[in-house]
Amino acid sequence: MTRREFVRRVGRYGGAAATGAMLALDLLGKPSAALAAEEPVTPAGTRSAGGKRPRVLILGAGLCGMSAAYELGKLGYECELFEARGRAGGRCWTVRGGDRQTEVGGPEQTARFADGFYMNPGPARIPGHHTTTLAYCKEFGVQLEVFNNVNEAAYYLVKGLPRVRLREARADLRGYVDELLAKAVRRDALDRPMTAGDKEALIEYLRDDAGLSPDLLYKPSADRANFNRASESRGYVYQDLPAAGSHPGKISNALDFETVIKAGFGKHLGFEHQFDQQPTMFQPVGGIDQIARAFERRVGERIRYHTEVREIRKTSDGSVRLVVADQLEGSTREVFGDYCICTLPLSVLRDVSADFAPETADAIRQVPYEEVGKIGLHFKRRFWEEDDRIFGGISWTDQDITQLFYPNYGYLGGNGGVVIGYYQFGPDAEAVGKLSLAEREAHAIEQGEKLHPQYRAELRDSFSVAWQKIPYNLGGWAVWSEEARSALYPILNRPDGPIYLAGEHLTYLGGWMAGAFESAKAVVLSLHEASARA
Repeated sequence: MTRREFVRRVGRYGGAAATGAMLALDLLGKPSAALAAEEPVTPAGTRSAGGKRPRVLILGAGLCGMSAAYELGKLGYECELFEARGRAGGRCWTVRGGDRQTEVGGPEQTARFADGFYMNPGPARIPGHHTTTLAYCKEFGVQLEVFNNVNEAAYYLVKGLPRVRLREARADLRGYVDELLAKAVRRDALDRPMTAGDKEALIEYLRDDAGLSPDLLYKPSADRANFNRASESRGYVYQDLPAAGSHPGKISNALDFETVIKAGFGKHLGFEHQFDQQPTMFQPVGGIDQIARAFERRVGERIRYHTEVREIRKTSDGSVRLVVADQLEGSTREVFGDYCICTLPLSVLRDVSADFAPETADAIRQVPYEEVGKIGLHFKRRFWEEDDRIFGGISWTDQDITQLFYPNYGYLGGNGGVVIGYYQFGPDAEAVGKLSLAEREAHAIEQGEKLHPQYRAELRDSFSVAWQKIPYNLGGWAVWSEEARSALYPILNRPDGPIYLAGEHLTYLGGWMAGAFESAKAVVLSLHEASARA
C-alpha cells in the first residue's frame, strides 16, 4: 500500500485518527504556538479527493491575510494572496524617510524624516494581554521594547487654564475627591451599617492616598517647611528642581477645587485604567511594521502585489473564481480556488462585485467605519525631553488635536525626533482630513504650540494620514452598535459558501492587531474543519 492510499483510507474516518496518521508520516504541518494557544487543530482532510492540496485564495496581505496563509501553509494548504498595494501589512504600516502615499483625491506626499526616525500611522502599541500578537513576535524573533503609554510628566491643557502636568492634575482631582469622602464619613453621611472602626480605617486610607491634613483637607503646601504627602504627589516646578547646596526646589502650587471640577480633569486622566491601555505595553523595535515584515519573510513568495480584486464569484461546483487586475500591466485575469478568505475592510468590500448571499451583502453595506487621523511632526530638537523632561507618554488637551504622543525610542538623541501631533477620531478627524497637507500641519502647530511653545521654531517637516482617504482602507476600523453586533455580526462571521470573511473588524478587538490574528485563527479552524468534512 502506498503512503497516498494509506492516508486516503484513514482519511475516511476523519477526526483525530486521520490527523495522527498524517502527523506520523510528516504529511501535515503543525500549527504555530500562536494558533494553537487556545484551540488545538484536530480536524484532518487537507487533501482533496484527487490528491491535490486544497487551494485557498486570500484577499489582502495585511496581518490577518498573512497569518492565515502562514497557518494554512503549515497545515498543507496551497495559498495565494492578492494585495492591491505594493507592500504588505495593511494598517500595520511604518512611515520612514522617502516613503510615499497618495490619499484619495489628494497629491502625493513624501516623508522626509531623518534616518532612524519613523511614525506608525496605524497601530503602534501592544497590550501585555494580547497573547497571540506577543506569541507571533516571540516565534518570529521580533524584538520588543516598552511603549510608555502613561507619563505623569506629560501635560494636560484645557481651555482657560495654563498647562499642568498630569501628576499635578491627578493629585488635585484625587485630593479633593478624597477630602469630600473623608468629610462625609466624619459627618456620619454614609450608611449606618459601617462601624466606627470601618470609618476610621477608610479615613486613614484617604489621608494616606491623597495626603490629607489632620483636619481632612487637601492642601498641598508650597512651603518647604510644611512639605507633606500631597505636595509630594504634585511634585516640583521643573525649572526649579531640588539640587545641591541651597537649592531645595520649588514645590508646585495646587489649583483650587472649583477650577479642577470645571476643567474636567477626569475626562482623560483615567484612560490608562481601560483594560486595553493598561501597562505594560510594548512596541517593536524599529517600527510596528517589523511584525508585518516578519510574516512577509515567511509568505511573501505567495503574495501578488499591485493586484486589485475586481470580482468574487461562486462557481457551480462550489469553489471560487476571482477576477483580478494587475495594476502595473493594466491587465485582468481569472483565478480559481477551492476556498476564499476575504480580509478586505467592509468599507472597500462593499464596492467589489461579488456573489454574496443577499443577507451577507446587506450586512457588508450597513457597517460604518470610523474616521481616524494622525500627523507625525519631525522636530530638529527633542525639546520635550531637553526643556520639559518628558520621556515618552501622552499629553492631552481639549482642543481637537486631542493628544500628543512622544517617541518611545531615541531618547536623548541629538538629531531631533518625531512626535505624533494629533491622533483624532470621528468628526474631528473628518474635518481635519478635509484640509490640505499644509493646512493640517498648520493646524497641528497652532494648537500644539499651546502645550509646547517651541513647536514653530523647531519644526522640520510633517507627514499626515487621514485613514478615511487612504485607498484600500477608507476608514480606520468598523464601528459596531449593539444592534449591529446582534443582527449583522453573526452573519458576517458565517461562511458564505466557500467564502470566509475575516479581519479585526469581525472580532471584539476592533482596531487592534490582535483582532486580525484572532480572526485569522477562527477562520483557519473553520475552513480546516469544512475541508475535512468535504
